[in-house]
Amino acid sequence: MGHKAHGGNLAWAAALAGCSPEAIVDFSASISPLGPPKTVIDAIASQLASLKHYPDPDYTELKLALGRFHELPPDWILPGNGSAELLTLVGRELAQLRGTILVTPAFGDYYRTLAAYNAKVLEFPMDLSWERGLPPLLSSVSGSGEYGLLLNNPHNPTGKLFLREEILPYLQDFALVLVDEAFMDFLTPAQEQSLIGLVREYRNLVILRSLTKFYSLPGLRLGYAIAAPDLVQKWQSWRDPWPVNNLAVCAAIAALQDQEFQHQTWTWLPQARNQLVQGLSSLPALKPLPGAVNYLLVESQISTSWLQEQLLVKHQILIRDCLSFKELGDRYFRVAVRSIPDNKRLITALESIMQNHL
Repeated sequence: MGHKAHGGNLAWAAALAGCSPEAIVDFSASISPLGPPKTVIDAIASQLASLKHYPDPDYTELKLALGRFHELPPDWILPGNGSAELLTLVGRELAQLRGTILVTPAFGDYYRTLAAYNAKVLEFPMDLSWERGLPPLLSSVSGSGEYGLLLNNPHNPTGKLFLREEILPYLQDFALVLVDEAFMDFLTPAQEQSLIGLVREYRNLVILRSLTKFYSLPGLRLGYAIAAPDLVQKWQSWRDPWPVNNLAVCAAIAALQDQEFQHQTWTWLPQARNQLVQGLSSLPALKPLPGAVNYLLVESQISTSWLQEQLLVKHQILIRDCLSFKELGDRYFRVAVRSIPDNKRLITALESIMQNHL
């Protein structure tokens, strides 16, 4: 069974570890360990009978709920079968431009969707030393108004949070700016740097959001795009009907209303992340980079492919190697922030492996 570039491939991990997928402690997928919320599970259970009906093709109730949540008219919102489906739609739009700028290392799906439409890609590497945020994007690009910009904030895989002010100048310079905010909801309202409040001012701005990471629903596949209504209508005309199923719709509406779960997450994350940072920093071969959300990029003096294999075979723990990020290779791995007992289990396992290695 081939090793996939994405995290969360429990079938591959279990085959290597010689155990069931349920036995794997998964640090490779950046999913909250707190969910799914009970309110969401109850909502899904209450709507099982709706499976005998087609979904509302306009997703009126869901768009109203998302509109209330973000204080936007519903015609600015396009729900999708995960943000990956919406990324593919926006990728088709970006491919019509002269080129698309990526801040690297970049999420692999960005390359997939741009390659699908033969889009020209210009790569601009981040400074992993954290001395500055976004790289200078315009100095070597002439005619920037004919280009698109695709970035994620917070950045994946580094966890770096770009300030709103860092991105604002590019909204005036690029023909289309796509900001993937899949992990922004892990930040409190006082901390987050979302650009959603600017979409009505900058009609070349598109925001992608995911409901699967924060609410622990990756198997349900639900995301949404926020963009000008003319773009939303165009993208709607490009895709297959009923991309979002009835259970995902009711789950999303329930999740958005669960303020208790949101505050529980914001309370849990800083303490659990600090514990994980301290534990990883205590190991001499590892250096976790500072991050803002629920995952950490870790620089390693030991082959991360070897570490990944040892953790699976000996401890049934899966970390995310970074081989799919050509700028990172075998020198880095990424881990999700999990519960405090799980984090401790990872640190203990790494310590044991490294002691035997040295």
